[in-house]
Amino acid sequence: MKNLKKLLCGALSLTMILALAACGSSSGGDHDDTGASGGDAPIIGISQYGQHGSLDNCREGFLQGLKEAGLEEGKDYQIDYQNASFDDNMAIQIAQAFSAEDAALMVGIATPSATACYAAAEDKDIPVVFTAITDPVGAKLDSGNITGTSDVLPVEGQLELIRALQPEAKTIGIVYTTSEANSVYSVKVYEEKAAEYGFTIASVGVTAQSEVTQAVDTLIAKGVDCFSNLTDNNVVGVLGSILEKTNEAGIPVYGSEIEQMKLGCVAGAGLDYVQLGIQTGKMAAKILTGEATCQDLPYEVIENYSLYVNSNALAQMGITLPDDLAQEAEEVGATA
Repeated sequence: MKNLKKLLCGALSLTMILALAACGSSSGGDHDDTGASGGDAPIIGISQYGQHGSLDNCREGFLQGLKEAGLEEGKDYQIDYQNASFDDNMAIQIAQAFSAEDAALMVGIATPSATACYAAAEDKDIPVVFTAITDPVGAKLDSGNITGTSDVLPVEGQLELIRALQPEAKTIGIVYTTSEANSVYSVKVYEEKAAEYGFTIASVGVTAQSEVTQAVDTLIAKGVDCFSNLTDNNVVGVLGSILEKTNEAGIPVYGSEIEQMKLGCVAGAGLDYVQLGIQTGKMAAKILTGEATCQDLPYEVIENYSLYVNSNALAQMGITLPDDLAQEAEEVGATA
């Protein structure tokens, strides 16, 4: 009976991998839900860990970067886009499917997808390009047939912004996923830099998305003065629920990229993930055309950041935007 169960489980896993390889999900950009196409054009397998604004922007930017590099979809490449829905096992199956269909290039958007692609690509030496990874070294994605772009957060810019908007604030709350190397790295930087700006950090780690809102409740009960949101996939995935709780408690939440401010975070020192994706797409184009190898292209860090504010959210929290910041920041308003 045990052997029979093992055979059935193995058959099911193989069926899922073959199904992913055979169907090819939608391509990104303007071609959602069209499937992989292009005849004999080399396949670029894009694995996105989950669907939220920053990762979507990375994918859109990546496709734009390929076009800006002079490549044409259907002629120079075809896209097999798959979404793992924040499921590590699904990310692994997607990467294995890319390997089974002999993709010319794998793209991992966010650490779990990139890690899965790298593992699946190794036997066939398929090049892998990643994006939306804060700490490639910590994730062990800094050597081999892999390269990409890092989205290291401008932590000091964020601390400076919070101090300017909340002069009396003392404690910043952060919720993060303990298994996400990006988040662990960012929390460590916050803890190292906070005292320089007169803050202490109160953080709660979670192991699953279902634990996020409870962690927020814990920090609200501790009396934090505000929250600083990372690009943590589990946390961002339920940002709307977080904001419902913090708005009711009268506690502002600061975001780390433009889409979070659009959803209702008050302000943030953040990155432009479309530009990050464009940068990544141009790197991928060089690899796909043979102009360069991954080893020729060390991973790149996007260093410039912008200030974004949501004036509606600031007003709701009774926070006045200083004139100097008003001139520098980009107003994004609320879309939800």
